[in-house]
Parts: sequence; structure tokens; C-alpha cells
Amino acid sequence: MDEWQRVAWSDESRFHIHHVDGRVSVRRLPGKRLLPSCTAGHTQAGGSGIMLWGTFSWVALGPVVVVDQTMKAANYLNIIADPYMAFVFPTGNGIFQQDNAPCHKARIVLEWFEEHTYEFHLMSWPPNSPDLNPIEHIWDDMERQLRTQTPPCPNISTLRDRCLDIWYNLSPVIYQKLVAFLPRRVAAFLKAKGGATRY
Repeated sequence: MDEWQRVAWSDESRFHIHHVDGRVSVRRLPGKRLLPSCTAGHTQAGGSGIMLWGTFSWVALGPVVVVDQTMKAANYLNIIADPYMAFVFPTGNGIFQQDNAPCHKARIVLEWFEEHTYEFHLMSWPPNSPDLNPIEHIWDDMERQLRTQTPPCPNISTLRDRCLDIWYNLSPVIYQKLVAFLPRRVAAFLKAKGGATRY
């Protein structure tokens, strides 16, 4: 558990203005199915949205960054240069987790990590990994909270503000519980030999 408490988990996620979750069922009277009151428009892939990159550890919630367009290696390098690891793990015993997205594995990024090994260690992450990253649960929780807010987000600016507000109001209980469950999650994953688990 001591090692899990020294890991800073990181990831990106996209949030859309419109929630896209598949089909919507509507009951209509015969002959009324094409009336405007019985139909709904469709926005391709949820319409406009934003991408967020965030990090957290047992010790503290880290920054969340709004990423313009797609994440490139140079953008990612600017983000990870934030002093979060040095602030949370001043003795240099922190472990930084990232997945194997191309921008994370770019040469300039890996060289930067090598230059900063005295500040923290980079966790080895399997190339085709299951979703063991606990930050995925935070993204899911943020998505649920966004969908319960009324009125719905009318534009990108409101979506960004609401996402940042949810992130920075996350309770330490939430992210510490996610870290505390990691030994059980890994045990369940090993027992399932890489298959699906309830986590």
C-alpha cells in the first residue's frame, strides 16, 4: 500500500457538450411518428467538446489541463513539466504513471523523463493494458455529474468551467478510496487472467 500511495495517476479524457449514449425510445400514437414533437435531432459524436488531462495521487489532487485540439508531444511535455511531482513527493520517491499513447512515448518526452529520474520514477505500463488506471473512475464520475446539471451546457466555455469546478471540488475521500482499492483490483485482474473484472 505504501507504494500505491506514492503513485501519481494521469490520463486524458474527452467531454462533449451533448451526451451521446445510443438510441432513445419514444412512444408515439399511430400516424404521429414524424411530428416534430415526436422526433429529436442528432448531433454527430456529441458535438463540440474539450479534452482534459489530469493527475492525482493519494496525497493530493493534481492539476487538470484543458488540451487544445489533440495532444501532441510538445504540448504534453509542457504539461508534465509542472512541479506537481516535486511538490507532492519532495524526497524524490514518487512514481508517475502514464499510458502508452503516442505523445507519451515520443522521444522528447522519454528523454525528459530520463533527465528527471532524480525527482521521481516513471512507472512501467504494459502496452496493451486493461483499464487499471483509477483516474478512469474520476472521469466517469465527472461525466455523470455533468449530465445531472441543469440546464445542459450551452457552449464550450460553460462545459470547461463546469469540468474544472467538478475536478477541483473532488473530495480526497474519493481519490484515496480509489487508491485503497488498487490491491483488490490487481488481485481480481490476476485471478481473471487479464479478463473482465467488476472493477
